Amino acid sequence: MKQIALLAVALLMGTTCLAQTQNLPKPNLQRQTLTVMEMFQQRKSVREYSAKDLSEQDLSDLLWAAIGVNRANGNLTAPTAMNRQEILLYVFSRQGVCLYNSKAHSLTQVAEGDHRDILAGFQSFAKEAPVNLLMVGDFDRFGSKDAHAQSMVSMDAGYVSQNIDLFCAAAGLATVPRATMDIAAIKNLLKLNENQVPLLNNPVGYPKE
Repeated sequence: MKQIALLAVALLMGTTCLAQTQNLPKPNLQRQTLTVMEMFQQRKSVREYSAKDLSEQDLSDLLWAAIGVNRANGNLTAPTAMNRQEILLYVFSRQGVCLYNSKAHSLTQVAEGDHRDILAGFQSFAKEAPVNLLMVGDFDRFGSKDAHAQSMVSMDAGYVSQNIDLFCAAAGLATVPRATMDIAAIKNLLKLNENQVPLLNNPVGYPKE
C-alpha cells in the first residue's frame, strides 16, 4: 500500500513538472542589430555551433521574431493563410522539449530530457546546437488537409523558418533550415495526432569559435 502511495506521488510530481510554464523575458524591441540590407548580406546556412546555451534574452527575442505576437489584435510576426495561426513551434534543448505560446510569450514543457537526436536524424551536426526549433503544421487549426491546405501550411512553416534565419543573421546567431528528422519518433514523443505534421526545423546556436 505504501509503495502504491509513493508511486502515485511520483507520477503526480512528474505530471506537475511537465505542466511547468516558463514566462520569457519581454522581447527587446530596441535590440541593436544589423540593418535590413546587412542582414540579407549576412544570411547563410551554418552547420557548426558553439555548445554554449542561448541566453534567456536571446531565446526570447528569437522566438518572438519567429512567430510572436506583434500587434494588439493578436496577429503574428509570421504570416499565416487566413490568419489560421496553425504553426506550432517546439523548442528542443538538452533540458527537454517545450511548446512556445505566442500569446503569453511563454514556454510549456511537454517532454523531459534531451531529444535533439530525433530532430538531427542522420545529420548529427544538428544535435550539437543548444536549441532546435521544430515547426509543426496543425491541420485541425487550418480546417482542412486537402492538397491546397498542405501547400498553404507548408508555406506558412517556411515563413517561420525564414524569420528564424533572418533574426539569426541580424543578431549574430547561427542556423540552417532543415526538413531531415525522425518524424515517427517526434510524433510519438510529442503525442501529435494524425493532423499535426512536423514540417521543418532549425538548429540555432552561437557561432563556433
